[in-house]
Amino acid sequence: MKKTIQAILRHVVLLLLAVVWLIPILWLFVTSFSGYKGINTSHFFPETWTLDNYAQLFLRADSIVQYNKWFMNTFVIAVFTCVISTILVLMVSYTMSKLRFPGRKSLMSFSIILNMFPGVLSMIAIYFILKTFNLTNSHIGMIIVYSAGAGLGFLICKGFMDTISVSLSEAARLEGASEAKIFFKIIIPLSKPIIVYTVISSFLIPWGDFVFAKLMLNSGIATDWTVAIGLFNMLSKSMIAKYFSVFCAGGVVISVPISILFLIMQKFYVEGITGGSVKG
Repeated sequence: MKKTIQAILRHVVLLLLAVVWLIPILWLFVTSFSGYKGINTSHFFPETWTLDNYAQLFLRADSIVQYNKWFMNTFVIAVFTCVISTILVLMVSYTMSKLRFPGRKSLMSFSIILNMFPGVLSMIAIYFILKTFNLTNSHIGMIIVYSAGAGLGFLICKGFMDTISVSLSEAARLEGASEAKIFFKIIIPLSKPIIVYTVISSFLIPWGDFVFAKLMLNSGIATDWTVAIGLFNMLSKSMIAKYFSVFCAGGVVISVPISILFLIMQKFYVEGITGGSVKG
């Protein structure tokens, strides 16, 4: 009886936490269909429903809303960052996990310590360095910065590769396989779960970033902005009364690529978990 009561209480607490977490998301979603453009706190659900907010995002660009441009800018930055960062993380993780060379442990310790410092502390320095090379207000400059420090995030991926049996690599070396062949033919197929994690996290960083994007893209040209900057601009005092529902619609749309990416990568994650290193 006591165990049953404890289980019920646990589930009730979890249900309350889920409701608290989901209510803001649900409110943002239903508000995106509201016929009232400003913030309406007197009703949770809109009094009038419309798709006009989504139509305004994609079909009626103006000086304030240029969502197509923002979305494409963010998507390009996120995709290139994701590809470059994933490659760097996997290469560094393999090197630290499977190779032995002088200074390896010292380099790992230094990298971990360096990675503990918040990236915000270096933003001003990064800005002036990029300004020297005329890369401010540049999407290429943002991709470089987002990708440059990706290799320092090797720790989780390395921990996963440490669980892959060393005997597989040793057997491949005895057969004459090069390190590149071992990496691509053995380690990568067995690392699908951590690759999925790396891809998603590498995509999410530039996709939802505001602080660094706002610092870099400061020319005032709206067509150069990312989605985060564009949506934030709608929340200014002079805009929020006319664009809040459009802001909510933009927030809903920005979650779609992440959901699609997760659904696509989930297949590889499950295959990596259920698959073995030995074929029967």
